[in-house]
This record gives sequence, C-alpha cells and structure tokens, in this order.
Amino acid sequence: MRVVGPHTVTYLRRNPEPTPVRFGFIVAKNVGGAVVRNRIRRRMKAASFDLLPGVPAGTEVVFRALPTSVDASWPVLVAELSTALVKGQRGR
Repeated sequence: MRVVGPHTVTYLRRNPEPTPVRFGFIVAKNVGGAVVRNRIRRRMKAASFDLLPGVPAGTEVVFRALPTSVDASWPVLVAELSTALVKGQRGR
C-alpha cells in the first residue's frame, strides 16, 4: 500500500506473521546535501518512534522523503506520518 502526502510517500506492508514493526527511511539526493538528508532522516526516525505504539505487529513501513520535507515543521511532519499510518492500516 502506498500513501502520498505533500512531504512524504509512505509504503506499508503487512506481514502475516506477528513480527516486530520495521521502519525504513529513504532520503534521495534530490532532497539536499548530506547534512540536510541526515537531518530529515533523523526527524522521520524520531517521529516513527513516537508513532510506534499505534502500529500493529507485523507491519513494515518505509517513509520516502520528498524535497518539500526540508521546509516542513516538526508538527506538520509528525501529523503527515501519523495520517499515512492510519490510512495505511485502514487499507485506503
């Protein structure tokens, strides 16, 4: 399942076995230099830890940052990732 937002694209896959939740992060070079890419990856990683309790076991999530994620504020980024996870769990 793919959920597209203004700053990220989220890919979700459910594993039939109840394995621990796994997160992956993709930040391509078109987002910015190495410092910018690492900052965006760290922000997405921190947001995913906050959202972890609401994700069912066996879910695999990949967040791909878009170039607009550089200018996204923390509350906007967290809200977008949370919304993507909710939509992905509903199957939309």
